[in-house]
Amino acid sequence: MSKLKYDNTLNFLKNKSKILFLLTSNRWEGQKELPKSSALAYKMQEELGKSVVTIIDVSKLKIYECEGNVSGRSVNNCGVKESLLKGDKDKTGELRCWASYNHKDDELYKIVNELLESDAVVFFGSIRWGKMNAVYAKLVERLTWLENRHTTLGEKNIVKDIEVGVISVGHNWNGEEAIKHERKVLEFFGFKTPSQLFWSYQWTDKATDEGQSGYKKDAKDFQDEFKLILQESVLKFKQFFRV
Repeated sequence: MSKLKYDNTLNFLKNKSKILFLLTSNRWEGQKELPKSSALAYKMQEELGKSVVTIIDVSKLKIYECEGNVSGRSVNNCGVKESLLKGDKDKTGELRCWASYNHKDDELYKIVNELLESDAVVFFGSIRWGKMNAVYAKLVERLTWLENRHTTLGEKNIVKDIEVGVISVGHNWNGEEAIKHERKVLEFFGFKTPSQLFWSYQWTDKATDEGQSGYKKDAKDFQDEFKLILQESVLKFKQFFRV
């Protein structure tokens, strides 16, 4: 089933000329282990071509928290023209976020520069406690100005032609529901949200399965599920998944 979802995504993206993959899962660097969702992204890039697919690991960037300017005392101040990022970092001339404006070392611009120039954008990440992980959540909150510009402020929707998706990897709880939720959020943002770009791999539907043996089997089963897709050597599988 997961291979079919993978193939559907790959086939859908083959007619795109500029694609952005945003990796939001993370590992402690001392493990030297690539997250499973990231492994899928890199293999898709290999299939589609590095000249077509740009990959950004969001967990490696300096991204400040959303400042909450949507819910001020008397006005929604998110995405207003006064918050436009000054200088030459923003290549699009569209980045209006007070957190970027107020923090000179914020790196959201690196994502926005690629995102607004892409035909399709796919977020890859992990399910943690029944929802997308904290890195993903922080990024989406920081992109609220995209939605606010065409809703509250009544300006044009600058992402209306971009197709977006979310692919997650989880262990035992709420993956499909989390993906449905994120699809609705991204619809609010104004993106196109084709079904081929939204799916979740989850090892078991038993929410209480938290034993060590289950986690070990999860990694092995993921390897078996995707071995024909990833086509990695046994050595690389051991490096990525420690099985």
